[in-house]
Parts: sequence; C-alpha cells; structure tokens
Amino acid sequence: MVVAGGGDHGGGAGNCCIKCWQHNRNHYYHQHHYNHNSNSSGNSNTASGGGGCGGRVVAAGFVFCLVCFVINGLIAVLYGWLILTPPVSLNERKGLPWLGCQEDNEGSWAIGVFFGQSPFSLKPIETTEIWRNESVAWPVANPVITCASASDSGFPSNFVADPFLYVQGDVFYLFYETKNSFTMQGDIGVAKSIDKGATWQQLGIALDEEWHLSYPYVFNYLGQIYMMPESSQKGELRLYRVTNFPLEWELDQVIMKKPLIDSFIIDHNGEYWLFGSEHSSFGATNGQLEIWYSSSPLGPWKPHKKNPIYNTYRSFGARNGGRPFRYNGNLYRIGQDCGETYGRRVRIFKVEVLSRVDYKEVEVPFPFEESSKGRNAWNGARYHHLDVQQLKSGEWVGVMDGDRVPSGDSVHRFLLGCASVAAVSGLILFLGVLLGAVNCIIPLNWCVDYSGKRSDTLIAWERANVFSSKLRRVFSRLNRLPSFLRSWIKPNTFAGRSVLTLIFALGVALSCTGVTFIYGGSGAEEPYSWKGQFSQFTLITMTYDARLWNLKMFVNHYSRCASVKEILVVWNKGIPPKVSDLNSAVPVRIRVEDLNSLNNRFKVDPLIKTRAVLELDDDIMMPCDDIERGFMLWRQHPDRIVGFYPRYVDGSRLEYSGEKYARKNKGYNMILTGAAFMDSQVAFERYWSEQARPGREVVDKYFNCEDVLMNFLYANASSTKTVEYVRPAWAIDTSKLSSAAISRDTNVHYKIRSECLRKFSDMYGSMSGRRWEFDSRKDRWDV
Repeated sequence: MVVAGGGDHGGGAGNCCIKCWQHNRNHYYHQHHYNHNSNSSGNSNTASGGGGCGGRVVAAGFVFCLVCFVINGLIAVLYGWLILTPPVSLNERKGLPWLGCQEDNEGSWAIGVFFGQSPFSLKPIETTEIWRNESVAWPVANPVITCASASDSGFPSNFVADPFLYVQGDVFYLFYETKNSFTMQGDIGVAKSIDKGATWQQLGIALDEEWHLSYPYVFNYLGQIYMMPESSQKGELRLYRVTNFPLEWELDQVIMKKPLIDSFIIDHNGEYWLFGSEHSSFGATNGQLEIWYSSSPLGPWKPHKKNPIYNTYRSFGARNGGRPFRYNGNLYRIGQDCGETYGRRVRIFKVEVLSRVDYKEVEVPFPFEESSKGRNAWNGARYHHLDVQQLKSGEWVGVMDGDRVPSGDSVHRFLLGCASVAAVSGLILFLGVLLGAVNCIIPLNWCVDYSGKRSDTLIAWERANVFSSKLRRVFSRLNRLPSFLRSWIKPNTFAGRSVLTLIFALGVALSCTGVTFIYGGSGAEEPYSWKGQFSQFTLITMTYDARLWNLKMFVNHYSRCASVKEILVVWNKGIPPKVSDLNSAVPVRIRVEDLNSLNNRFKVDPLIKTRAVLELDDDIMMPCDDIERGFMLWRQHPDRIVGFYPRYVDGSRLEYSGEKYARKNKGYNMILTGAAFMDSQVAFERYWSEQARPGREVVDKYFNCEDVLMNFLYANASSTKTVEYVRPAWAIDTSKLSSAAISRDTNVHYKIRSECLRKFSDMYGSMSGRRWEFDSRKDRWDV
C-alpha cells in the first residue's frame, strides 16, 4: 500500500490525485497530466528524489505514519515502564538455576498438598494451619513445589506437574514431571518431606531419558518398587524397577509397544488392569481410553473386549488424571476434563463394573473449591492431576498440580498483541486520510508515474486478466474515499476534531494493549516465595458507614491478591453491610465495634488464623504486586513493621512531617501502619498491654495517632531496627475523592500528630539516634 502527501491538511505537501487507466489500443499505462500547487514548495519533484506522484507519495505520507508510530510507541513504552515492569527480584538467581522458570507455552504448572477426612473433602494445606515455628510467617500455603524449587536445587525447570506420592511411614516422597529448561523435555524429579508436606527437600532427578517423560506412576509389587512413566515419545510403555530408592532406577521391561499416555495399573478382583490412552491412532482425542488385563503387572496384557472404552469429547474425562483410589469399598478413577483447555479440571468416576467383557463407570461429585482469584491463584486457570492416599492415621492426603494460565496462553497473547499493533497501523492510516496526509492508496506499480521495470509476461497477464481490471477499478473508487471522508467528518469543525481525538486515543489504547499482551506477561500477580515457601496473611481494614462505597472497591481489588487469606473489616460506626454486599474472592468477616475508636484497629482477635496481618486503610489503592513484595520482606523480618509510607521523626524537632522530610534527611525511623505488615500476636498484645494504656488514651483523645503509638511501642521494645520500607510502584489515596477522612485538613492533622509525638516521647522515650537510610538493601525495593 502506498501513502501520499495530501493537500491543505498535509502541511503544504501538495494535492496528489492519481488516475490510472489502461490504453484501449496496446494496454500500456500512460502518464496523465498532474495539477501541482505552484504555491507549495513541498510539491517539487526534487523533494522526494523522484518524478510525479510516486516520489512524494512515500516522502510525506511515510513521515506522517512514522511520526505517529513513534508517538504511539513512546506512550506504550512509558506505559510498560510504569505499569508492567516488575521490580528487581529479591531472590535474583545467579548461575545455572537462573535459567529455569522461563515462560512456557505449555503453562506454569506447580504442585500443592491437600488434606481431608475423605478423598471428597480435601482442603489446601493452608487450612490445616501447619506451623513450622513461631518466628516466621506461617502457616505454609500452596503451592509447595514450583519450577523455582527445582531450579534452585540445580536442575533448571520451566514447570512441575503430574505429582505421585510414595509414603514410607511418616516420610512423603513426591515424584513429578519437571520440564528441563535446556532440553525442553520432561524428566522425573523427586522430593522428600518429613513434616506432612509443609517443607520439601529436592533430592534430584530420578529418571532422565533421551525422550520426554511424565506421569511417574509409582507402585509396589512383591516387595519391589516400580515406576511406570509416560514415554509415548519413545513409542512404548516402559516399566522401571528401583535399585537405590529413590534416585536410581533401571529398565525392567517394555510392557507394551504402544505410545500410551497417562497410564496406571490397578489390582481389582484378583486381576491387574492397565488403563491408558493412545492418541496416535486415527481419530483419537483427549477423550480416548483403553483397558488391558493380566494376571500380573508384569504382563502379558490382553485387550479389553470393548476397546476403546471411550473415544469421545475431550471434556468427558476419559483421559486419566492420576492414581485410582478405593473409598468405602468402591473403586474410583480420576479423569481430566480437557474441554476448555488442556487439563482444565479433574473429574471423579465410580467404577461400577470392571470385567474382561464389560466396563461401566458413573461420575460422582468432586466438591473441590476452585479459587475465585483467577490468574492470581496458582491453580486459578486449571488443575489436571490428583493423587490421593489414606495415611495410617486415617487422614487422607492428596497432591495436585495447578496452573494460573490456560494452555497456549503465551502464543494467544502474542497473537492478540500483534492484532493490536495491526489495528494501530490501520488507525494511523485512517487518521492520515482524515488529515489529508494520506491520499493515494493505489499500489505503486499501478501509479501512472511508476517507472520501475515491468516484464512483458506481467503486462500480458494484466491485459488478459479480468480480475486485474476489476481490482484496478476497486482501487480507483477507493481513491475517492479520502475526499468523501473529509467532507463527511469535516476535521476543521469541533465535531471533526473530536473524532480525530477519539481515533488517536483509541490508537494509544491499542498500543498499550499490544504492549500488555506481548510484554506484560500472563496478567497474574504472583506471590514471592521465601526459602522456597509461600504463606498467607489476613488483611485488616477499619471503616464506617460513610465510606461503604470505598470498602466495596477495596474488597473487590485486594481479595484477588494471591496471598490474601481473609479480609477482616473493623466496623466502627453505623449499620454494617452484609457480607453478600461485598464482591470478594476470599472470606470476609465484619467485626462490629461498640465504641468508635482508632484503637480497635489493633484489637487482639483470636479468630485471626495467620501470623501475618496487613493493616491497610480502606482509602489506599495499590497494585497486588506491591502487597506481595511487602509480604515477602516481612517474612524475612517478622519482628518488624514493614510498610509503604515512611516517616522521619527528629528527636530534637518533634514535629510531624510527610515523606518529603524523610527524603530530605535521607532516612526514616517510622512506618505508618495505615499500610503495613506486622505480627498479629506480638503487635496487638504489645498495643493492648498495660504499658500502652496511656498512649491509647491519647489516641482516643485526639482520634488520631494510633499508628504513631505502634511505632513507639516497637522502638521501645528493641534497640535494633524495627521498621522496613517498601516503595510502592504507585498508590492512590481515594479519600481525596470524599469528604469522609480525618486527615483531610493536612495542617490540623500534622499539628495533632506533632502533639502526639511529644507526648509519646515523654512516655516511651525519644526516637533520637534511630534513622535507616533509603536504598540500603540489595533488593532496591526501598529506593
């Protein structure tokens, strides 16, 4: 497509009208007379180095499009830098392990642990409140094994999936598929846990072949431990026997010369049954399932009379999704629903008939509670594999994999990003047409000035080809479009300028959308692990009836953050809302207070199930990633207040000032608890101690300063550092949009706080000598 410099709207580039026709006699193109505006110096042929329309076409039009692309690109880059650029990781990996956890089109699978009184009442490990010790942020939360777990142990991994448990007494061994970041094929990894799955020691790679391995089905037979992984890429089903558990295995035999996937062996009614799927056969899909039987798991195997048992829809659950299990005397098979995406969910089937000539199963409900956090949950998009076993205690344990993005997400995002960029290109051309900068839309070799060499064959083809003639007529009619559009929209009018502005704004929006899809990642706000583990916290906010609109927005946003376990609303005044009025992805509890006091924020609450709490004012909005960074830092320093708003109190000055004063003095010694993590047990008990009673009375007197008091109590209890600052990427104070805020009058607010500083200094000692510099940590989150 060729673009041309236009007339009056093109900044004096001249009016270029192109007409192309075919000579009636010899079908060659001839040059038509061009009317050039002699008053426009930009019309000269020498301006573009070529004659006629062809030269000027590229010059003015190309410059216009290039400038538009640069402007849109700069805006998109700025958007990406402000919104999409992740902070420097505190756990920045170095050397070989850093190459793991790369974006993979197959997904970002991780593994979690679940417990229940039955296989149909499984709950994630965080609900069991497993605590490792009292000094760090627990209970532990899923996922317990990720690609980072494997990569940090020395074998780079893009994801981990297909978990199978092998239990020896009180020790859990977990075998799983890990996708090697170098070879891009699956290997079988193994990890060990001695604390019911709370922590895992990565032991290494148990099995590595020249082909892809997955689905490591491990079982016992006659005192021997066997593994039957999927090796469909090899074209056969292979059985391995352990020689030195759990890391050394040798090939025992090839069970079947078939590329079976996701296979298992089960002992039932005195015979052994092999379930598997062969997707290489004609017409086979993820809805295919076959069965074989034998008197021994070592074979030989005979096909079931009804093979294939299924060859149906992918959503049916025919493909196996883990180890079968028995419960209350019944046999259950786990299948995976691949309807919406590969591995969307698991489904449970009760086997009613299993014989050599017949097979029948019925689906039963599987009350697994899916996360409402979407991509912010580690298994928010899909979960496709479950291994559940009963422990000697009678309790059931399960391991399940999950992914936060659907299959093929990276390719899908790239295509959408390219489509957005293409749409921006179209809008720029359309904008150029309306402004008169783009006029000529006839292909270059159809332009009358075109002087390029054209072969006799091409000329003969154009002369004889009817389609060529019709196409020329279509483009000739299109050439009239710019004038028509300009006369219809009239760019010189207010309405016309509004249309141009709207088109430009749409182009900017599409540019930013393209950057988001291509460079912005999956859109998930992922949590940060500390020592290979994840945890959760309780978010606490205090509010009253005049700020209900704020609370609804607050809950809707923060409940989607990955590590938020529960939201506690401290309701100080008025009629509280119903929990059903709040759109939340996590449980919400509303604690109604009898007295309207700021001290209620730190009230001891035995119903809080996490060690970590985030005290957050309901008028502060910031990204979930900032919250996750703060939570990670607090887990390193659970004895400190970790927050996002630093202040500096000069021991001699004792006047309250904002963050600018702290920046000016290049340090801070307080963190406002309107947005801060702390230990719910230590902080609240300290705040409600007898020592803190005079300070609480000051808070009630001024209806202010509860966060200042908490900082003094922490400083009074320790001679070491008691606060940590994390700089948020951005934060919005929504109280500016409402009159319901105690700190709306800044001068009065600061005056009251200065009075509090003087009183608290007399009660609990001066802050003099305490100052910690910004940008003093390696993570550089405190710049």
